[in-house]
Amino acid sequence: MKPVRVGLLGLGTVGGGVVNVLSRNAKEIARRAGREIEVIHAAARRLDAPRICDTTGIRLTTDPLEVVNNPDVDVVVELIGGVQPALSLVARALELGKPVVTANKALIAKEGAEIFRLAHARGVQVAFEAAVAGGIPIIKAIREGLAGNRIEWLAGIINGTGNFILTEMRDKGRDFADVLAEAQRLGYAEADPTFDVEGVDAAHKLTILAAIAFGMPLRFDAVGMEGISRITREDVAYAEELGYRIKHLGIARRRENGVELRVHPTLIPERRLIANVDGVKNAVLVMGDAVGPTLYYGAGAGAEPTASAVVADLVDVVRTLTADPDHRVPHLAFQPDQLDDLPVLPMGEVETAYYLRLAAADQPGVLADVTRILADAGISIEAIIQKEAAEDVAVVPVIILTHRVREADMMSAIARIEALPAIEGEVTRIRMEALS
Repeated sequence: MKPVRVGLLGLGTVGGGVVNVLSRNAKEIARRAGREIEVIHAAARRLDAPRICDTTGIRLTTDPLEVVNNPDVDVVVELIGGVQPALSLVARALELGKPVVTANKALIAKEGAEIFRLAHARGVQVAFEAAVAGGIPIIKAIREGLAGNRIEWLAGIINGTGNFILTEMRDKGRDFADVLAEAQRLGYAEADPTFDVEGVDAAHKLTILAAIAFGMPLRFDAVGMEGISRITREDVAYAEELGYRIKHLGIARRRENGVELRVHPTLIPERRLIANVDGVKNAVLVMGDAVGPTLYYGAGAGAEPTASAVVADLVDVVRTLTADPDHRVPHLAFQPDQLDDLPVLPMGEVETAYYLRLAAADQPGVLADVTRILADAGISIEAIIQKEAAEDVAVVPVIILTHRVREADMMSAIARIEALPAIEGEVTRIRMEALS
């Protein structure tokens, strides 16, 4: 059979990795797919830019639409990123009846419903394994490997930049701003790091994982987001002292009255495997009712790890080019007419335990006032620690760990604590999860 010809939109880090993997592993890939796969046309911003791959035999252009419209291109791989012009290009490919492989988490999280509708109408496939957790095959694991399970919850370290920053803060006692600057120098963080450190990137990925896990529509607009920019080295050190580590987690949990979708810093017990995922690595913990907890770990970004997922999608697409569309694995794991529009709970209804750090005047009765406020709100205390005051400082750090409580009740109690004359400044609040 003739080779499957690929059109590549984007020839940067990941695009170059795709070309390299397809070239290096060509025979192995053909044995798996049943046909050879070759890139024949690619779009790049600059034709004279240095490449990490050999583009010999690949027709290059600065116009991605030229690639999509090329009648010799069988499959389009979109690696541009962002919503536009990626959406228009993907829609055009689907209108032409061409399958699409994408690593674009923002595109799927925000416009996935429309993309899948177009694909279904034309009987073609959209594959997006590389959109979440780089080289970790987490989408395939949930969508296919765990298809016999009711997924109860999942929690993931799904942004390597944030994990690198928190790891450096813990291991070297450094401040957030200092480590962020290093992450930018190393290329882990963009010049504008907002998407990474404020949880937007992780929220895109969590949106996709939750839809596949629970059979619900993509609901990026409903994800609660909180970043790590306010985490201090003191909080990281206190957490470690108490047997916890702070990780920036994306959490999706099924509840009786809806689904929790949230991204935020989280204290988790240091004995958990996921607590020991450091640096730029990613990991996702999935709880199924039949299999129990399963953990997926690996490189969440990078040229060849992400290319690994893109090429795996290409192999899947090639295998199904002649298959009946009604007998392919559904895009979101569940049949399109069987998606359940589960309500997403507002953050005020989320229940977690909490780590609280407050600066209290070093005088009698202050802790009694604080604990009384918590008790009045029905908040049970697991542990309370008062640190020694620094010399010539009139306030002392007080650390409180609570049992699970509804967030709205905790925020109300915190407002009352901050109003006490003996409390200085704002109370630091970080959610805690046992993940057991």
